Amino acid sequence: MSRIDDAFAAAPRADFLPPDQRHLAGEDRPLPIGYGVTNSQPWTVDYMLTHLDVQPGDRVLDVGSGSGWTTALLAELTGPDGTVTGVEIVPQLVTFGSGNLGDRYPNARIVDAIPGVMGLPEAGPFDRILVSADAGSIPEELEDQLARGGRMVLPAAGEMTIVERSATGEISRRQTGTRFSFVPLH
Repeated sequence: MSRIDDAFAAAPRADFLPPDQRHLAGEDRPLPIGYGVTNSQPWTVDYMLTHLDVQPGDRVLDVGSGSGWTTALLAELTGPDGTVTGVEIVPQLVTFGSGNLGDRYPNARIVDAIPGVMGLPEAGPFDRILVSADAGSIPEELEDQLARGGRMVLPAAGEMTIVERSATGEISRRQTGTRFSFVPLH
């Protein structure tokens, strides 16, 4: 099994869904979690995590953390020496996601997004950034939060995109060639 498979096994999707959706956790499709937001389909999450290539000890930003499932998966991948900060614009989902994380992930937290601020600039830079909503383009504010040697995976105008900052600070961007549909990033 891969590290991502291990993370999926350690953080079952059902634990991060509303009670009326838990029986559907095994289905490979997005599921509603309220407030016009979904819990992404497992295949999509696996695809994004594979491209993100989280390493033990990484500092990770999870933009659009929703129910906390991706935050938990990222915490599994970083291990106890890493940190994961989820950012969510919907206050009720911050509460829901934080409750889902509980005490199981002392290296992870979900915080309220600051209106008009993309990501969490005061806590950066981050080794990895996962964005689970589509801003339509690549937000420079998030690129600025990438550490040297860092990587961000995000949908941009429906196209999955990888942004990397080299060890010398240059930014490169490439599309994976696979299209996705995500809720808009606010």
